[in-house]
Amino acid sequence: MNSRTLLRLTFANPASVVYLGLVGASVMFEVVAALVSDPGIVGIWPFLLTAPCSLLAAGAVDAIGGTHASVWYLVAGVAISALVQSFALGALVETLRGRLRAAPFAGRLRS
Repeated sequence: MNSRTLLRLTFANPASVVYLGLVGASVMFEVVAALVSDPGIVGIWPFLLTAPCSLLAAGAVDAIGGTHASVWYLVAGVAISALVQSFALGALVETLRGRLRAAPFAGRLRS
């Protein structure tokens, strides 16, 4: 797999674009809520939208740094998790498109 395919699967399909847009919107909402007032539990949405990868990343940060780990490690974990899941979503969409395109022709080849 070359870098062009990797970028196409991660950023250039509708499912990945919508997913990354939702994650970005939740992060922006959290930033605005933190700047305006006490954000409360708003910060959970980026973790939930990027779960299960972000939960694994948070566990790794806790295992390595403990309770004294910087919040930037968690932010990096959420960002990397969003990109990994966007790639997985793009690969799934590509696989399903390939199967759906091949299905109508499969019967014609056998006849």
